[in-house]
Amino acid sequence: MTGTPFQVRDAVWRDLLALRRGEGPGAEHAWDPAWALYEPIARRRATSFVVAQVGQSLDGRVATVDGDAAPISGPDGFAHLHRLRALADAVIVGAGCVVADDPRLTVREVEGPSPARVVIDPSGRVPAGAKCVAGVGGAILVRAEDCAATEDGASLRLPREADGRLCPRALLAALADRGLRTILVEGGAATIRHFLQAGLVDRLHVTVAPIIIGSGAPGLLLDPVSHLSEALRPRCRVTPLGSDTLFDCAFDRGPVEPSRAPSA
Repeated sequence: MTGTPFQVRDAVWRDLLALRRGEGPGAEHAWDPAWALYEPIARRRATSFVVAQVGQSLDGRVATVDGDAAPISGPDGFAHLHRLRALADAVIVGAGCVVADDPRLTVREVEGPSPARVVIDPSGRVPAGAKCVAGVGGAILVRAEDCAATEDGASLRLPREADGRLCPRALLAALADRGLRTILVEGGAATIRHFLQAGLVDRLHVTVAPIIIGSGAPGLLLDPVSHLSEALRPRCRVTPLGSDTLFDCAFDRGPVEPSRAPSA
């Protein structure tokens, strides 16, 4: 790969973390590619801002047919994911992602705070010993209102939609009520699809590693469309990270209005 290697200078990262805390504009970094990439995420807002992230192969896979998902992203793609975590107030994953991969959802590859961990688990199938649930501070477990009570309880209960899933707009509103507004939707594919198709994603980051798997689980799987005019067409900026290539896709959407979502 040619050109200047992408790097995040220490001074830029310190100021991005300060911006995340609401301290200082960091205008002196406006020319810096890393600042341009991460500043929209670090910036504080009065309404929810949602970033969805997918790390996949050249042929759009996130795992083999047997579920092996590591390693797909290279070290630079992995570091990018941890930067997103460090800049987010909360990271959201679905129950399937937790059951399949048992992620910690903490920040380890870069300096910065770990986000609040939010697990969408409508029917209570995530085991109490899952790393993201049993770790320091636990997780915000999101269950359906009709889900039977479990020993680990639930931090949030939300109504089901017609398809049986939980309403992502109600979830964002409930998290905003807790002061969690910069949201990273990390997986799995069904959870990302639900937020995308609800029109609730501001930025989609797709990191592509130079590996061809040939078959297996897709990174993005949306409902089929009949015509290309129905396809999503975000504004896109391509950034070579080093081991991976990042597609930074921007969508236009309206703000998520606060609501008094159930919080029992």
